[in-house]
Amino acid sequence: MSHGIRTIIIPVRDRATATTLYGTVLAVEPYADEPYYVGFRIGDQEIGLDPNGHNHGMTGPVSYCHVGDVAAALSQAVAAGWRTRQDVKDVGGGQLAAVVEDPDGNVLGFLQR
Repeated sequence: MSHGIRTIIIPVRDRATATTLYGTVLAVEPYADEPYYVGFRIGDQEIGLDPNGHNHGMTGPVSYCHVGDVAAALSQAVAAGWRTRQDVKDVGGGQLAAVVEDPDGNVLGFLQR
């Protein structure tokens, strides 16, 4: 069961500059500001900055659907014709994530909290 897209992760090269830029346009302070991740929350929406994203193959923002079972969501997507771009992995704090790609190269992530 999907709870909709609630998280968007953006790869950035300069964490400090990106934190300032996104903080300004989002008009909020980050709730998390770590060397590996900067997170902003606006209601139930999360915007995350990943300073390692480019090194892990991210070429742009990835939107994540929150799901109850990331492995089941990945399996269902692959059965429907999506290609696995990132298999299920622990992304910290007990959260599991996977990423798929459609035939046009668009990516979508699944996040289980």
